[in-house]
Amino acid sequence: MSVDYGTAPSGRWSAADTVAGLLATISIFASCLGMIYRPVRIVPFAIIIALIAARMSERQQRLSGIAVGIGVICWTVGMTIAVVTENPIY
Repeated sequence: MSVDYGTAPSGRWSAADTVAGLLATISIFASCLGMIYRPVRIVPFAIIIALIAARMSERQQRLSGIAVGIGVICWTVGMTIAVVTENPIY
């Protein structure tokens, strides 16, 4: 009898699933923060964190995809707000 230690059983969450969900959630929070404070500094790193979370776990790919989408929207809105109000972008 062999046991595959590379994947978790179908009904159980692995540590990678939990960490990937946490990283995706942090990415969403950072993207929203970057929208109102220096979008060039914060939002690209938030998108990178979301992409890492998507690669880390198959179960959290949907949440990570949502995090990337929110990052792109926050980047666009944050840059628009910064340019229109003449605030620094980085």
